[in-house]
Amino acid sequence: MKMSEAYREKSTITAEDVQNLIKKKDEIEEEIKAYYDVLEDQGVGAQGPLVDVEGFPRADLDLYQVRTARNSISCLQNDHTSLMLEIEEALHQLHAHERAKRALDQQGAPEEAMEQESALPPAFARVDHVTQGSPASQAGLRVEDEIIEFGSVNPGNFQNLQNIASVVQHSEGKALSVAVVRNGQRVQMNLVPQRWSGRGLLGCNIQPLHR
Repeated sequence: MKMSEAYREKSTITAEDVQNLIKKKDEIEEEIKAYYDVLEDQGVGAQGPLVDVEGFPRADLDLYQVRTARNSISCLQNDHTSLMLEIEEALHQLHAHERAKRALDQQGAPEEAMEQESALPPAFARVDHVTQGSPASQAGLRVEDEIIEFGSVNPGNFQNLQNIASVVQHSEGKALSVAVVRNGQRVQMNLVPQRWSGRGLLGCNIQPLHR
């Protein structure tokens, strides 16, 4: 039997391949059982003599059926042994492939994060305080957020905090597009400068970054 050739030609063993091999193993075991049932029905088993005490063929047996069953059992048992080895090899390959894939995924994750982080524009300011209930807090701004965009202010035109203050003063009641870097990821939000119970229009403190 050459069941293994089709699988050996494949570059990668899949879980479905293993399931198909196990299905074939179960089918062979069913065939072997059926042939053993034939021998039991004949009352001779796998090793019982086919001749009587005088050396003549036993008249109480269907000799052709018994010989066919015994020969088939022998062939199927050889096939079963080969298939069990093949299943073991396939499982080994499958597990090795899965381990390699997990290792590759784990290796690729930090590289992808580094690529994404390196693609972000440089931050020009950092949030070091946000008052609960303030416009900044409601917009989702958090302490340690690094600002890369604040309305029309960006890394290319930022000079000092007066740039941000000017945008805030001219945008009272209007949504400002604000982008920050948080845990290496870009986070976008809309911030509406407005009067509230605390000081100023934002309710947060921003410090420039000197890089």
